[in-house]
Amino acid sequence: PAAPCPEPGDKPAQSYIALISTAILSSPEKKLLLSDIYQWIMDNYPYFKNKEKSWRNSVRHNLSLNECFVKAGRSDNGKGHFWAIHPANLEDFAKGDYHRRRARR
Repeated sequence: PAAPCPEPGDKPAQSYIALISTAILSSPEKKLLLSDIYQWIMDNYPYFKNKEKSWRNSVRHNLSLNECFVKAGRSDNGKGHFWAIHPANLEDFAKGDYHRRRARR
């Protein structure tokens, strides 16, 4: 279920893990490039459009530090990697449960 849309200027209540996961899950291939994750967040949460770019550091930080996100191959043009959700977290995240940070390996 989608979260209620915040007012355009409001910071979303979701965590970065939730924002990133929702972006990835919204894509037909269930994987996105970093630039596409940024774009999805800005398209769906106008709050980030007018902010300094520091929130992008938080996105990168969450992608690289949390085991629930995995690299899923290089892009066709060789610039950057696709990011996907670890299979162990996919079911929980698809249901909107983002509390499990560590993938069960």
